[in-house]
Amino acid sequence: QVRLAESGGGLVQAGGSLRLSCAASGRTFSSYAMGWFRRPPGKERNFVASISRSGGNTYYTDSVKGRFTVSRDNAENTLYLQMNSLKPEDTAVYYCAASTYWAPSSEREFLSWGQGTQVTVSS
Repeated sequence: QVRLAESGGGLVQAGGSLRLSCAASGRTFSSYAMGWFRRPPGKERNFVASISRSGGNTYYTDSVKGRFTVSRDNAENTLYLQMNSLKPEDTAVYYCAASTYWAPSSEREFLSWGQGTQVTVSS
């Protein structure tokens, strides 16, 4: 299985931006669709975005459309999440995950997970 490690989290003011990275190692990165999930404080983990193997197709949960952009660099084995216009409700631990499904969006469709990176948005 592919091993994943997130980075780039931190504390930012509302309206600011952060870029999360997810470095992959092990199995061939380009053979996996990739996704981002987040777990807000005291809540369940939820889908944020996903991207197809080639990067040609992306999917977002409604609350982040127009603000977040998921991308990948298969040559560098890295997944990204560019987060703009951040809001306090974006505060969460963010996880990247790998899937063998074509267009995954459910946790059950992902087989490898990173440890997560904390994003805190202050008002």
